[in-house]
Amino acid sequence: MNRLSLFPNATKIQNNQLTIAGQALNQLAEQYGAPLYIYDRATLDASAQEYQGALAAFYPGPASVTYAGKAFLCKALAAWTQLHNLTVDCTGEGEIGIAVAGGAPREKILVHGVNKSMADLKSAFQHAGTIVVDNLTELIRIQLLLTNYQASAPNIWLRLLPGVAVTTHHAHTQTGQHDSKFGMTRDEILEAAKFCKENKLPLNGIHFHQGSNFRDPEPLIPAIDMALDLAKEIGFNGEWHFCPGGGWGVAYHEDELPNPPVESYVRGIAEAVIEGCKSRGLDLPVLHLEPGRSLVARAGVALYRVGAIKHRGDKTWILIDGGMADNPRFALYGARYSCLPVEGLDREISAKVSIAGPYCESGDILIEDLPMPELKEGELIAIPVSGAYHLSMSSNYNGARRPEVLMVEEGKVDVMLRRETVDDLLRRDI
Repeated sequence: MNRLSLFPNATKIQNNQLTIAGQALNQLAEQYGAPLYIYDRATLDASAQEYQGALAAFYPGPASVTYAGKAFLCKALAAWTQLHNLTVDCTGEGEIGIAVAGGAPREKILVHGVNKSMADLKSAFQHAGTIVVDNLTELIRIQLLLTNYQASAPNIWLRLLPGVAVTTHHAHTQTGQHDSKFGMTRDEILEAAKFCKENKLPLNGIHFHQGSNFRDPEPLIPAIDMALDLAKEIGFNGEWHFCPGGGWGVAYHEDELPNPPVESYVRGIAEAVIEGCKSRGLDLPVLHLEPGRSLVARAGVALYRVGAIKHRGDKTWILIDGGMADNPRFALYGARYSCLPVEGLDREISAKVSIAGPYCESGDILIEDLPMPELKEGELIAIPVSGAYHLSMSSNYNGARRPEVLMVEEGKVDVMLRRETVDDLLRRDI
């Protein structure tokens, strides 16, 4: 069944029901409630090892892999990143705080952000090894901090706006185009480099990012060339750092299978950097990759319970106990998903259904027109590829309480995040 291959590595059908790492999903829902998010440790480990193995195979210089905190970050995930020697990409003071609480050391914290506040920068100065500077104003803020607090600055990379986007399914997941809010133009990069030199700021890298959930590395090549031209003009030599972004894609729906191979992504970047540095007389940089969702998305599964079923003409609505409050991706940019029933997987496909949540929005939809067997009220469904950009984008809309989150491995279940309560909703009230 193609749909099953969307699920984590440790997923099996046993006794006509879904299990992950030997854990029956219906029993997990019975014990921990629904909605429920489940992460498979084996899939996470394999993803990290695949990227690191590909870098070792194709890039002769020093290299590292960065985990995108924005995809999903909690203390347990931050701790997991350090078991694989990953850098944690943090956007702002909040994510920095989670990474630190999870045990990420200074040298493994990288700070992004298009408009970092002074509080964000102070936190970066205290906890981070690198700040990726997005604009000239940010450099002035960094200089003010150095002057006023007599602190030592983290390493500084400059974020280039290459003017070239990768192909993604929606404009909201593109970041490298000319009119993007992210990064600096070539002239701004050179001005920023001059500012760093004049003010003795520790500039030692360049970064760009072109989009998220793309499958073809070819559009990265002209951006890599542009960035390497700038690196030569700035005068980087010896140990310097280069990050051509990330955001490699994953399949969310059986129509998108197979998953694009990690090897082609890593090899394409490595060869372009090696050849580009050789032709320009540049020392090979420390190469940093930001795989984004492809490290974590397929490790996660969301479980929901069917509450009601409505037939409206040719349309069948399956109404479940979660939706846009824990996964707003359909509402934001029309993301496609698939799913399976947790039990009775031998049932024949009978009709197309649309799956929607309990919230007071017409956009509270997770899946449209998916062929499924006949479902009954009270049964569980499992939506795969739920590990990235669900919980990190979740909200308390309509008083929703964020779901429990588990990490599973053979013979072991750990709670990473407990289910929110009404008391949690009231905690900020005065």
